[in-house]
Amino acid sequence: MSADLRKLLFEVSEALVTDELAALKFLSLEHVPRRKLEAIQDPKAFFEVLQEKDMIGVGNLSFLKELLYCIDRIDLLSAQLGSSREEMDRELQDPGRAQVSAYRQLLYRLAEDLAPEDVRNMKFLLQMQLPKTKLQENASMLQVFLEMEINGIIKEDNLTMLKDILQRFRPDLKKKIDAYEEKKRENYSREEVSYSVPVSVHPEEQRGEQGAAHRHREIYKMKNKPHGYCLILNNHIFKNPRYNREGTLQDGEALKKVFNWLQFETVEYMNLEGKKIREKVKEYSKKDHRNMDCFVCFILSHGEKDKIKGVDDECVNIEDLISCFTGTNCPSLAGKPKVFIIQACQGMSRHRSVTVEPDSTGHLEEDATPSISIPDKADFLIGMATVEDCQAFRNPKNGSVYIQSLCKKMELLCPDRVDFITILTKVNQELAEQEFGGSKQMPKITSTLLMTLIFEIPQCKIEK
Repeated sequence: MSADLRKLLFEVSEALVTDELAALKFLSLEHVPRRKLEAIQDPKAFFEVLQEKDMIGVGNLSFLKELLYCIDRIDLLSAQLGSSREEMDRELQDPGRAQVSAYRQLLYRLAEDLAPEDVRNMKFLLQMQLPKTKLQENASMLQVFLEMEINGIIKEDNLTMLKDILQRFRPDLKKKIDAYEEKKRENYSREEVSYSVPVSVHPEEQRGEQGAAHRHREIYKMKNKPHGYCLILNNHIFKNPRYNREGTLQDGEALKKVFNWLQFETVEYMNLEGKKIREKVKEYSKKDHRNMDCFVCFILSHGEKDKIKGVDDECVNIEDLISCFTGTNCPSLAGKPKVFIIQACQGMSRHRSVTVEPDSTGHLEEDATPSISIPDKADFLIGMATVEDCQAFRNPKNGSVYIQSLCKKMELLCPDRVDFITILTKVNQELAEQEFGGSKQMPKITSTLLMTLIFEIPQCKIEK
């Protein structure tokens, strides 16, 4: 840290009072884990954590400016950072510029607008939902909101109970929530869509139908070379040898062959611990993607529901990884497709088969990991190897059935400009027709893409 930055942060820290620090911590919850924030007792420690998270640094003070703007410390914004309320008003109008979510700002503003008597009313009406120890006289409204979030009473896409409570004694604030929800609907008019689309089994028919359809729909731009990064995180050798994932090397080679052919800058990282998985994903979210069309990430490992495992058995929340690439956290990918493919189970149950004749598939192993809901943002596509609570299968010699099928379908269908969701659906169909030791595997597709994703191919054919 430079001496000038250290001096700046010291002077800002000295000017902040306890309630303002609490507000800054609350506004940073999308970027810093709650437990880490709870341990922070003074502004200097808070700024140190923000530096660790790469949220502030030399030449990178936009988040600090926004925080001071949100808590109305315009004096510090002006004197220490050379900005103003008017300048921040203009800057935050730019799509993807705001790093504090509208939801978090709403809760903070509501807390500021509630008088002491309103706070007492709120606590009284929440006695059936929250423990009394969380509703003590000294508990601030921000602390109460946080407890409501922890207990699932409120969340970004569900503020019904909070509106019902406020309607009783502060209907003006209830209207503020209504206005927030209306604006949110305008910004994200498309809700999350889970695809299970029937696809013609006759390629000739499909090509003709899709050729006509493509002329009447918007398609994501794929004009740059390379089109983007294809990041492969591939865990093979675990610290406990019992969990080594034989066959995953074949998956990595198949993916590199296909995405190099599709003109992506393809990079593979092997055998990462949980911490290194987080660091590597964040590293790529901080890259400059302005001259890229797309971002693709494959994660091949073990795990648990909602989490992926590092080779050290440390779990990483998949949604945290994906959230690194929202418009707020990765502005240079805003409006561009972001594809995440997860090869892992989402539980330990077997997907029961309704047929009586099993296919001969050879020896198969199982990966174990997560179910996931993607962030409420546009332009994401998540492909999971299997639906919730079920296992995904991997052949120790040939690789995973999901990744191998996907690579073959891409090689076959990308030359015909078949869109990626249709290709994933084709994979679903192929796996649905097979049996693995008496069990089925059904992949899952989840998307908030706003346009059609088609991977453009070069003139040369893929190397065999």
